[in-house]
Parts: sequence; structure tokens; C-alpha cells
Amino acid sequence: MRGHVIDAISTSPIAGAGDTKVIDGRGKTLTPGLVDAHWHATFATLSPEVLMTADPGFIHIVAAREAERTLMRGFTTVRDAGGPAFGLKRAIDTGVCAGPRIYPSGAFISQTSGHGDFRARHEVPRDCCAHLSYAERLGAAALADGVAEVLRASREQLMLGASQIKVMAGGGVSSPHDPIDVTQYTEDEMRAAVECAENWGTYVMVHAYTPRAVQQSIRAGVRCIEHGHLVDDETAAMMAARGVWWSMQTFLDDEDAHPLPTPEGRAKARRVFSGTDQAYLLAKKHGVKLAWGTDVLFDARLADRQGAQLAKLTRWFTTAQALRLATYDNAQLLALSGERNPYPGRLGVVEEGALADLLLVDGDPLADLGVFADPSSKLLVIMKDGELVKDVVSSQRASGT
Repeated sequence: MRGHVIDAISTSPIAGAGDTKVIDGRGKTLTPGLVDAHWHATFATLSPEVLMTADPGFIHIVAAREAERTLMRGFTTVRDAGGPAFGLKRAIDTGVCAGPRIYPSGAFISQTSGHGDFRARHEVPRDCCAHLSYAERLGAAALADGVAEVLRASREQLMLGASQIKVMAGGGVSSPHDPIDVTQYTEDEMRAAVECAENWGTYVMVHAYTPRAVQQSIRAGVRCIEHGHLVDDETAAMMAARGVWWSMQTFLDDEDAHPLPTPEGRAKARRVFSGTDQAYLLAKKHGVKLAWGTDVLFDARLADRQGAQLAKLTRWFTTAQALRLATYDNAQLLALSGERNPYPGRLGVVEEGALADLLLVDGDPLADLGVFADPSSKLLVIMKDGELVKDVVSSQRASGT
């Protein structure tokens, strides 16, 4: 490594300056840093009640602490799929705190009554002055109805530094007022967000589960579908034919299922869980461009299991395919941000000239992806942007252990 990039790769010794740091990785495995294509830096660990009532300063301090933990789990890059991450990204990039590279979406854009409308029913309707809800003031959501408002909300996020735009195109699990089956936004409204993003050289990602929501988004020009667990064969074929990315999560009814507080929420979650296996089978059948992310929300315990979620991909893929999803493939998706890419350069690969985001693993991920579920003991070296953020090998060598 030289500076921020991988300078040379060789099976023979490479000559270096006298002060070159050498790490002996014999018997270990070198991989690219992991990429989570659907992460929420602000929402990962705090409960909805805290997020909707706490002082913003507290929320951002907790997010900064969790960003460091994310990096120490081996995730050197995340795509933030909605939330007030601009300040955190700046703090990380300028060395104020440790954390992964962040591709921020800013506030997710939602219609009234949509997946991003977290107002209580007694807050409806808005008054004559259209005062913002707390989620809007925090920068978590942007409620926008009609083409003009969608354009304004999209442009505001791009002005603030979004690398891509996130729009809610259908019902969700964690939102209290929208059934999972509803389609959100009209095609014209969705197309407005797409045109705005394209004018800025980037793309739109949408939250959608159902065939109708996904197909309408694709017709509007959306290039990345988040979730999609309830799509049918026709929709998967449409995604493949249009070259649309499918960013999916390993949502299963298991120990990592979020403990939702209401019967309605749990019913919606079970419906999503029931579609996960079929969704992955359809994606493979039609050759859809796949990405992977965790979408951990509101639970510190589940955030700590970020690497365990990666290991679950072996239910549908070989270990090599799963590791490629979480590195090279995810990096290709992030590169869709084009001129808005905050980190120009190659991510997700161990190649000369690529950005130096690397992990040295005690074990063989191609034999067992479970090594990423135990990052404290299995990740011996973590390098981001050519800087060592963890180096157990050198520490052990210095102490003679």
C-alpha cells in the first residue's frame, strides 16, 4: 500500500523504504473491506421512541459511536439508505471520529401516509403553515406530495450532499400507518425524483416489496429496488431485462428478526419473511443484478450481528458468491452514483490501484463465512483508505505472543 491505494501485488518480496511497515499474514486470508448496501447509521441502534423524542445531539453522538463499531466489524463502506448522515459522514471523512465510508441518501422521500410518514394520527392534517414533523426537522424524512414537492425534496437532499436519492415506493413493516401491500407515489411523482437524480448524474433507490410497487418504479426509471421480497416471476424478469439492481436483505423469522411491538407490525414482518426464499430463487433464475445489505433498525444487539447476517447468504449462495456480493457487487452498485460518488476509485477488490480497504482474517471465509460473525477475534487487521484501524498481528509480534 502506498497512500490510500494498493500500489503493488506480488508473490515475491516487494522492495520498500526503510520505514515501510510489514505485516506478516502467513496462514491468514486477505479480503476486501466489506460493503453494506443498506445501512442506517442513525437508526441502527436506537428505538423508534428515542429517535422520535430525544435531543438530536444525543442521537448523533450514538450514531458516531455505532459508526466506529461498524468499521470494527469489517464494514469499511456503507450505503446509508435514509437518515441524517451528512454530518456523520463529514466527521468520519475529516478524522473527527472513526467509521466507514458513507454513501448518504439523506432524508428518505415519502408521500403523506407513506413509509416515511411517522406522524401520529393526531398530527393530521398539517396546519395552514405546513409545519414540519419532528422526523423532517431531524433530517430523517421528507414528506412530499405532487411532482413539484418531490422535485424540491430531491433537490434539497442533493444540495446537502446525497450520493443517491431514496424514495419510499410502497408499504413497509416498521411504519405504523401504511399496509405492506400499498403502492406509494404515482408514476409521474416517481419520475420526477428520477429526472432530478439523473440531472445530477446519479440514481434513485426505492423501498418496495410488491410487484405493483416495483414495476411502477421501474417504469419511472428507478435503477435500484430495495427489498422486493414479495415480487413475482414477471417482476423479476422485468428487473433483469431493464438492468435494474435488486438490493435484498436476509429477512428470516429467526433470532435476528426485529421484535416489533404491535400485532400489525409482526403480521407484516411475517409476510415479508415468507417471501425471502422465493425472492432469492427468482433473482438467481432471471440473473438480476444483486446487491446485499442488512437494513438493521432500532436494536443494538442486531447491529452487532451485521457479519452474522452476511453469513446467512450461504442459504442461497456459495461462500464465494456471498463474499462477492458483500464486496465487489455492492461496490459496483455504489458506483452508480457517478459524478456524486464521494469516494472515486475502485472498492470491493484486492487489485493494484484499488482503494486500500482491506481485512486480514484468521480463517478462510471461502470455507466458513461465519468468521465475519466474530469480528473481535477473527478480524486481525482492518485497513480503511490505507490507514490501519486495527492491527492485532503487529501487536502480538511486539509482545512476543
